[in-house]
Amino acid sequence: MSKADSWHIKSRAHHCSISEKPFLDGEVFFTAIFPDPELNGYLRSDFSQEAWEAREDETPSPFSFWRTVYRPPEVEAKIEIVDKDDPESLLKIMIEQDEAHTENTRYILAVMLERKKILVETDSQKTRTGLLRIYEHRHSGEVFIVKDPLIPLREIAPIQEEVQRMLSPNEETPASEEAPASGETPSAAPSLNP
Repeated sequence: MSKADSWHIKSRAHHCSISEKPFLDGEVFFTAIFPDPELNGYLRSDFSQEAWEAREDETPSPFSFWRTVYRPPEVEAKIEIVDKDDPESLLKIMIEQDEAHTENTRYILAVMLERKKILVETDSQKTRTGLLRIYEHRHSGEVFIVKDPLIPLREIAPIQEEVQRMLSPNEETPASEEAPASGETPSAAPSLNP
């Protein structure tokens, strides 16, 4: 998969990309994702409502955009520790590495984080390579673009078990929870919650 199909994009800006005027707490602003052919990926720009409405018709069309409300960063900066046992950290690592064989795992991790209300799906876009889901981190405003691999139902349980093993490498999977032999159908899909 190309970098354009799955990309981690910077956090929300604290000022308008056009006027450079700082956003105020509670102010409505627009986030737009634009294709960047030079990087074979995407760029993020944040616009005040006035700047967004004043955009010219001939300006490039965004790949995706949405309206949101600005919240300033917390006063105490959190030290970011990358912990591969954490679904959010694992997703970031896998997106940065962008290895094709992790596509299903990245999607399952994104769904887990969405169910935990850490990520919010802001949009989805069909491209020539498939369906891309665009997530925004509820607190930091970071944007994640994850390809939806359209996993068949019979393949979800083994992928979920693989993700659980990655998140809890020291715990052994009980024999009753092991992946079914090929051709067998799982009786119930495990929960996406770690």
